[in-house]
Amino acid sequence: MRNFYLTFVLFLLVGCGREQVVTFTEAADPTPVSSEDAKAWQGVNRALNAGWGSADIAYSRSLVPQNLSQQCAVAAWRGERVSAQLLVWSTKGLKGVECKISDFKSKSATLPAEVAQARFVRYTLADKAARNCLCGRTNGHPSALQADMIDNLPQMDIEEQTTRPIWVTIDIPSDAPAGNYRAEVKVSHSGFGSVTLPIEVEVIDQQLAAPKEWSYHLDLWQHPSAVARMAGVDMWSEEHFEAMRPVMKMLAEAGQKVITATLNRDPWRYQCFDDYEPMIYWTLYDNDRWEYDYTIFDKWVEFMISLGIDKQINCYSMLPWGDCILDFHDKRSTKSERNRTVSAVPDSENFEKMWGPFLVDFAAHLREKGWLEMTNIAIDERAPEDMDRAAALIKKYAPELGFAIADNHNSYKRYTNMRDVCVGQKQAAMSLEEIAARRANGDVSTYYVCCSTFFPNTFTYSQPFEAELLGLYAIAFDYDGMLRWSYNSWPANPQYDSRFRYWGSGDTFLVYPDARTSLRFERLRDGIEFSEKVRTLRAKYPQNAALQPLEDALVHLRELDINDPQYDWQRLIASMNSSLNDISRELAK
Repeated sequence: MRNFYLTFVLFLLVGCGREQVVTFTEAADPTPVSSEDAKAWQGVNRALNAGWGSADIAYSRSLVPQNLSQQCAVAAWRGERVSAQLLVWSTKGLKGVECKISDFKSKSATLPAEVAQARFVRYTLADKAARNCLCGRTNGHPSALQADMIDNLPQMDIEEQTTRPIWVTIDIPSDAPAGNYRAEVKVSHSGFGSVTLPIEVEVIDQQLAAPKEWSYHLDLWQHPSAVARMAGVDMWSEEHFEAMRPVMKMLAEAGQKVITATLNRDPWRYQCFDDYEPMIYWTLYDNDRWEYDYTIFDKWVEFMISLGIDKQINCYSMLPWGDCILDFHDKRSTKSERNRTVSAVPDSENFEKMWGPFLVDFAAHLREKGWLEMTNIAIDERAPEDMDRAAALIKKYAPELGFAIADNHNSYKRYTNMRDVCVGQKQAAMSLEEIAARRANGDVSTYYVCCSTFFPNTFTYSQPFEAELLGLYAIAFDYDGMLRWSYNSWPANPQYDSRFRYWGSGDTFLVYPDARTSLRFERLRDGIEFSEKVRTLRAKYPQNAALQPLEDALVHLRELDINDPQYDWQRLIASMNSSLNDISRELAK
């Protein structure tokens, strides 16, 4: 039986020859509107209202927006992406609302309108923000309606007494002349009433490299199975890879460095809505002879490399969550041919018996493909004694392979073959000296947040500025980048309801099906760009005194309690961005 919220609504765009657009009905707001807020709607006189809000805030659909402006000004380097948010609201309801952006014109140059996008922000059910939204939250936790998904609809209806955000994204061309540009953003409905808002863009005479060249080490775990389900295609079919292309391309364009691969079936054991399907198939023959089918693994890696994600392959996991279960096809003559599942816990005979031959064969295959130097056996939050056994086995059977861990035990110092160490943000931070020494050795040092960190984070109930703060945290503590455990592990219907089991809402994904981005993902990219711009200036202007105010601000950030949601982080982020822009202008003279 289909739920009402899964019913797709088809509508024809105004104008002859335009294609149909598929959308969905959002949930009702579970938060009652107070009498005071209801009265505010009575004071709205015009049918169509619009104003510039803040990109830091996820605005309510049910409330009249406050403290808006009729002006918007942003500054950016060449090659940078910047965003702004405007709000449209109506007391009567509007049909066919659309948003058009003109060319951006300076005194001597023009940037075409195509450098900008104006997209409607959609609302999904989420947890009501509270510290007990973390891992293991109980059923019945209060819910809220949260602005997050950025849709690709060219038009949208706005219901009476509702607000609809529009996210404006501007990608500054790498060859844009420096200067101040002005454009107009026109919001209209049904071809009749309209509101025009100006936007100004300052292009600073500094160059941001293309995302593929960024040094920021972004590691967001991919989940192919979720794409297959949402696209309604067979796993690992050509249609599946085509459905994944725009989703993973969006990830590559954010500077992703790591391909997430699986060594066997579902290394995280059912913690997501979709199981992780295997990429390598194991078969056992007589005389304990193993064969491994790498067809899917190779196709997946080659696919991701073709999109530009080609620095690392992190393979999960020799230490699966749960009972360390492994699957294989048993074709021994003394057994009836069948698929079997066995336990291979680290202190058992099966652990070395199964993983030893695999590591030898896997290393040989990677060497043949030219991927050995970029591949790590990756382990996620496992006990130190179990990691000791895995590290010893890698050293014995495939010492050329790297080792990667997401470490919540602060145990990375026990190992010498850790190419990629990611420490929990709530654990003790790596020292600047440790990070510098690892970097000099060619090793990667990052940090991660997950459901155990209330603030800052990228839940659907998090405010958008928190995602950018994560990037500022990385550069302040000199981490190479960050990890987030899931890029697209979607629950049943994420565009309608972002909650899933006992995780905080949105913990399992950052973007939506059909390659639709989110407020969180766009602001995460802002933080990455901030970090990348700092490193660019340091390399281009070494030891320049003009950088000192920025370095002082990063030191100050290290001294603050990053997990304190009461601190005025929005002001700090704005101040640091302003300082970075001022320094960029000064150094460009």
